[in-house]
Order: sequence, then C-alpha cells, then structure tokens
Amino acid sequence: MAEASSAVQQPSQAAFPLQDRVAIVTGSSRGIGSAIALHLASLGAKVVVNYTSNSAQADAVVSQINSNHGSNPPRAIAVKADVSDPAQVTSLFDAAESAFNSPVHILVNSAGVADPKYPRIVDTPVEDFDRIFNINTRGAFVCCKEAASRITRGGGGRIICLSTSTVGALLPGYATYTASKAAVEVMVKILAKELKGTKITANVVAPGPVATELFFEGKTEEMIKRLMDLTPLGRLGQTDDITPVVALLAGDSGEWINGQVIRVNGGFV
Repeated sequence: MAEASSAVQQPSQAAFPLQDRVAIVTGSSRGIGSAIALHLASLGAKVVVNYTSNSAQADAVVSQINSNHGSNPPRAIAVKADVSDPAQVTSLFDAAESAFNSPVHILVNSAGVADPKYPRIVDTPVEDFDRIFNINTRGAFVCCKEAASRITRGGGGRIICLSTSTVGALLPGYATYTASKAAVEVMVKILAKELKGTKITANVVAPGPVATELFFEGKTEEMIKRLMDLTPLGRLGQTDDITPVVALLAGDSGEWINGQVIRVNGGFV
C-alpha cells in the first residue's frame, strides 16, 4: 500500500507532455498570447515571451512562469522583437537557442493588431491597411519562414499561427483585419505541404470573440452584446477556451493534425 501511495505522488510523464521543449510565443506579453505562454509552461515547456513595446507586461508573465515552476535556471525569458523585421526575428530565435541551449521546437505566432475604429473599407486609410498587414501578415510570414528553417534542427516540431473567426463571419468594419488573417490561413496551409519530410506540422487556431484587451478596445457595450448574441453559447470566449487547443497542436498527440484551421469560437461561425 505504501508503494502505491508513493507512486501516486510522483508526477506522471503525461502531466508534462512538453517537458523541456523550447517554445517561442510572439505577442505574449498580454491577452491570448500570455495565456498560451503560461499554459505551455505548465506542460513543461521552456518559453520565450516575445513583446514589442511593453517590457513590464512581458516581465510579469516571465516572473509568473518562473515563480510557478520554482525555476533555477529560469524556464522563461522575455525577448523584445518586432515580428515584421527579419533581423529581429532571427535574433529572437538566436536568443531562445542561447538561453536554453537547445533548438526551438514550437513557434506560436500570436502577435497581431486590429483597428479599434472598425472602419468600412471606403473609410480605411491606406496607412492603417499597411500597418495591420505589416504585423499580422508580414509578421506571420517572417516568423514562419524563420521557424521552418530553425525548428528542423530539433528533428521536427510545431508551427501554430493565430487567426480569427471573422474570416468566416465576414463582419462589416473588420475588412482589413480579417483579410490580413485570411492570408495567414492560406499561407500556413501551403507551408504544411512545403514542410513534407521535416516532421514539422503547421496549423492555425482561429478564435472567435475572446474577452481580452485587444477585443474590448474601441467597442461599445452594444457591439459587445451583438457579438455575444451571435454565439450559441451566449458568452464571450475566455483565454482558457483557446489554450488547450494550442497545447494539443503543440504536443505529440497533435501530430496527425496538419495544415488545418481550427475555429475555436463556441459556434460563432
């Protein structure tokens, strides 16, 4: 009996399916990205928390991960990098490999911006279009390009990009944001085919409305209620609705899911 009790107290291998795998999560200083970073770390991953401007938020996420896991040496670091800049993305991967003395195994590209004015196409300045595509589409391209060459050093791995279920909903006022993410979905599907033979999978997770700072920005109560009403479950998504899906794709059990767009939206579309 004593032996059985002792065995129960030991952490099972299944509890840490990402043990010591190195994951870069872009745009992970807040919102869905930070929740993903925390969740992957809870499954054993060593995590690079990427940010563009707010070092305090990124450091808070890193501190929480390292505190939760009593990490010495640390299991998370923060790295500043603009995902649209190839040189900075290369430095981001260099920092990950250097900090953890390991190749990168997982990329989760969560960095993204929207237009809180929700303008019609006719009212959208070209400069705003360029800004959104620069981060959302070019940024995903640059990160996927780097990941495709770097992850192979670890003998296979995972590329996961975040999109949006507005690609299916086609909501007025979201044209530029939606188009920028639709391009990512097509690109990742093609990337999965191009990575044949590398043991790298590439997929997209496309959340519906999720209660984050990015979602609430610029929205009125009426707009929020209207979006909630479009969901059969009658609520906004939470970051905890998204993270398990990303974790599935990131681990061994998600290997047979490849080149897919998974809409995690409660029936929004």
